[in-house]
Amino acid sequence: MFRQGKQAVKKSAQQNVVIIYADDLGFGDLGCYGSRKIDTPNLDRLCAEGLKFTNAYSTSAVCTPARFSILTGRYPFRNDQAHILPGDAGCIIKRELDTVPKLFQRAGYHTGIVGKWHLGLGDGSKPIDWNQEINLTPIDLGFEESFIFPATADRVPCVFLEGRSVVNLDPKDPIEVSYEAESPFEDIPTYDKNPELLRVRSSHGHDKSIVNGIGRIGYMRGGSKAVWKDEELAETFLNRAKQFISDSCKAEKPFFLYYALHQPHVPRVPSARFEGATGLGPRGDVIAELDWCVGEVMAALEKEGILDNTMIIFSSDNGPVLDDGYLDRAYELNGTHRAAGPLRGGKYSKFDGGTRIPFIVYSSALKHRGVSEALISQVDLYASFAHMLGIETREDSAVDSQDRYAALIGEDPAGRSEQRTYPAGKCCAAAAGYTYLPAKELHICPLPELKPVYQRIRSFTIWIMISGSRTTSPGIMQIRWRRWRSVCRRF
Repeated sequence: MFRQGKQAVKKSAQQNVVIIYADDLGFGDLGCYGSRKIDTPNLDRLCAEGLKFTNAYSTSAVCTPARFSILTGRYPFRNDQAHILPGDAGCIIKRELDTVPKLFQRAGYHTGIVGKWHLGLGDGSKPIDWNQEINLTPIDLGFEESFIFPATADRVPCVFLEGRSVVNLDPKDPIEVSYEAESPFEDIPTYDKNPELLRVRSSHGHDKSIVNGIGRIGYMRGGSKAVWKDEELAETFLNRAKQFISDSCKAEKPFFLYYALHQPHVPRVPSARFEGATGLGPRGDVIAELDWCVGEVMAALEKEGILDNTMIIFSSDNGPVLDDGYLDRAYELNGTHRAAGPLRGGKYSKFDGGTRIPFIVYSSALKHRGVSEALISQVDLYASFAHMLGIETREDSAVDSQDRYAALIGEDPAGRSEQRTYPAGKCCAAAAGYTYLPAKELHICPLPELKPVYQRIRSFTIWIMISGSRTTSPGIMQIRWRRWRSVCRRF
């Protein structure tokens, strides 16, 4: 059981809120969700003292769309740029759009983001100049403090951004970034040209610039003093999160912190203390490291004496993947571990394992602790927080977000009646054991003999029976193809 520290602080009448958002963590990757291969004592404690959800969903089976939804309360289909972005993309959240951090700002909260961003930077009017202040960053979207890396750990530029500027940038060594097919820079090490520099080899992609001995997506030149080291990412982000908590307490203001972890996304490079911590290789080791980071945040809240006045929400952007582009032996060392638990599929997938994710709520406001089977979606956090804060919102704010605060605190055991997800950009939904497919969003005709009728059904919607119920189905897209044929014959 977590206990409050001895240090006394002035308590706010409003709960602090910390969202801890993992990257590619599966439904079965934690001890409290059934893993017997990865020791996660801190998240297990959080779960034991909080509320574990077994029917919680991200809106997408890939990262950028999911992150767009959790921060804006909008489904990815409302933004045609909500797909996996390159590291030099413009920001896909416009300044005028309402966001979760803006909501907390209006309630008088101090707001901050630490960790992975991957929603683009700059207003898109021109290419990003990494050597100048960037004109659209999380600072413009409701976060008063921002310490991030721009995209993912496997995409250039491999630098930190604080506020609007790259950290530790030497003006004499400017940063240049390119996502062209061929490198425009002749004087940089690349995957094909300098294989002797590699400490981690690629299984697919990740064959452009070499940074820290690892092939990346995209080309980068310059900024040598600004480049981060992969094995230091976890502690760097953790220390900034702890500093944000400490500074907020000194200011005696309630705070909202979006702590976006980079684990267990590739490349998986744990710090020295966690190398070999599990028997599952680098993927297992960085999950153990992730768990330690959560424990350190809890300890920081405890030290400040504010743990009982803080709501912590832990979740993941999408489901798991083993081989995501690097030869780190994730398959070979996985053994009997099931990253998605009992679910079928994972990251990129239409099956349940792609979007059904761990979701834990810790709060003194909980009416029920233990396990909840309520159906909830990450898109609902905006409206649920608005309820908690007692703030009325505009009609055009977070248009897809439903107020599920009662479910979040364990008062409502049911939650939503349906939910909608976007596996790798395509749409499906689940309700009462059925999957809903807008035919116009299907990008592959399932069987060759159906091609003549495929165009004729694009304007219709189809209900397809799936195996099992909403709460027990191994995958919401386990389609019976014979039913597909019978449906299509009508056209």
